[in-house]
Amino acid sequence: MKRSAVALLAAFLMLSAQAGTTLRMMSYNVRNAKGLDNVTNYQRIANVINNACPDVVALQELDSMTLRSNRTDVLKELAERTQMYACFAPAIAFDGGKYGIGLLSKEKPLQVRMLSLPGREEQRALLIVEFKDYLYSCVHLSLTEEDRMKSVEIIKAEAAKVQKPFFLAGDFNDSPTSTCMKEVQKEFQLLSNVKQATFPANKPVDVIDYILAYKATTSNYVVTLARVIDEPLASDHRPLLTEIRFAEAADNIFRTKPYLQNPTDGGITVIWQTTVPAYAWVEYGTDKNNLQRARTLINGQTLCNNTIHKVRLNDLQPGKTYYYRICSQEILLYQAYKKEFGHTAQSELSSFTLPSVGQTDFTAVIFNDLHQQEATVRALCSQLKGIRYDFAVFNGDCVDDPANHDQATKYISVLNEAVGADRIPVFFMRGNHEIRNAYSIGLQSLYDYVGGKTYGAFSWGDTRIVMLDCGEDKPDDHWVYYGLNDFTQLRNDQTEFLKQELASKAFKKSAKKVLLHHIPLYGNASEYNPCVELWGKQLSKAPFDVCVNGHNHEFAYHPKGSHGNHFPVIIGGGPSLDKATVVILEKRGNVLKTKVLNTKGEVQFETSY
Repeated sequence: MKRSAVALLAAFLMLSAQAGTTLRMMSYNVRNAKGLDNVTNYQRIANVINNACPDVVALQELDSMTLRSNRTDVLKELAERTQMYACFAPAIAFDGGKYGIGLLSKEKPLQVRMLSLPGREEQRALLIVEFKDYLYSCVHLSLTEEDRMKSVEIIKAEAAKVQKPFFLAGDFNDSPTSTCMKEVQKEFQLLSNVKQATFPANKPVDVIDYILAYKATTSNYVVTLARVIDEPLASDHRPLLTEIRFAEAADNIFRTKPYLQNPTDGGITVIWQTTVPAYAWVEYGTDKNNLQRARTLINGQTLCNNTIHKVRLNDLQPGKTYYYRICSQEILLYQAYKKEFGHTAQSELSSFTLPSVGQTDFTAVIFNDLHQQEATVRALCSQLKGIRYDFAVFNGDCVDDPANHDQATKYISVLNEAVGADRIPVFFMRGNHEIRNAYSIGLQSLYDYVGGKTYGAFSWGDTRIVMLDCGEDKPDDHWVYYGLNDFTQLRNDQTEFLKQELASKAFKKSAKKVLLHHIPLYGNASEYNPCVELWGKQLSKAPFDVCVNGHNHEFAYHPKGSHGNHFPVIIGGGPSLDKATVVILEKRGNVLKTKVLNTKGEVQFETSY
């Protein structure tokens, strides 16, 4: 069954991320916070910085305890107002204090170094500050060309000593086409926008402020922002703002392993997540050395630049073993006429096999009410060692009260890895707890439901499996739902679905029939049970061999007719180690068997149909 474009696009829009490592850099000659109105206003400069939200700022023309600045430590004032770490590099003694350059940063520096630079009108300084992943340096070069050229050689020599990305920012007192700047650009890449002037601030005509990256150690990045901030008054220079995004290492691109979903109509869906926006595809085929490529297209466009990836493999041959691997190439920049790509990650080959024509035997495992208890999952799966199952079902309340994407991703990954979902398909069914909390809607973007709905039906061999969604366990008008639910309509929709399904050829011709839903219709511990009223009459005439439920947190078996049920009902246990169960559904020939195991491997129940 092919995924609808609407469903795929909805998933993309919900979670198209702009992840990845970014660095937002600023350079500002602040003239001691004295504006062109001749008013010294530290808060005004701090506001410019705070509004730009930089990670690091190179500052020039800073007084420290001078008479000219009323014995004020200008950098300290700005640091307090921006809540950033401060590093000062005095270039000269001046007016009873010191005068120089500085740096503000959100991250605490690891190391700070200062070197003197030549300047015949006044000595200059180079400030180099090391952080965990990069170095940021600040300069204010001489007014004399010869001194600037000598300074460039010193800066180059210092940059050559380091292995981390090295950035250089400041007031160079020279134009982009000058001899000095041409020399700088032999080894440094311009990151700031030289088409926008920075000086004087009220009517800028000159470009003398820059942000650059040392080419030898700074690579695999893209500039996502480069502009001069429109601030005509706070100083005599306008500030620069540049943001870059680093390419993620290939080993860090995959956030999850692939997992298989929706093995219906001769196809299967491969889902995975990346840590960064990416272009994604699947390479697959029956021959490991001759793989074809599949990707997701919507109206002629590749669905990309997102972090959740769903690729449908169609027209698969029944009974054939397919080998596949997932591939994701980071997209660093996605613009109308420019796109930048990073590294490509490629998984190891995995494989899957859909049932062959005429194959009737299979084994499935059914879990319920795990409530994100990892120890319970591990304990149950340890009892399945040596059992080769064809698919797994998580029958509700397994991804518990999803609050956010990270929580959901973490536990879905736990479940997938526990059952080997990169090799066997998994079905995620909703319980009432999957419906709750802030990410309950987003949770659906991580699945590929059969038919695109939380209920549906599929055939595995000659067995028909019908899945229903009972919704919440309280009425829609209960105060805890704040009027946001309408499960009455969802249940009504399934009344029509059941009518069509029970009358379908696929259902009627199936040798065995299995019903799955989370909240029991029969043997329900809750007084609220609207599904019986809606579906009871239809189900009383439906020849299901067995129904498997959860919700009550106590294992139970209800023989046919014991609770008004027209078929046997198995209710799985709860999330604790002493109550959890897994149901093994096995079809061999004309016989359908169920076996219920606890976390110790003890058989709680076993029968054939």
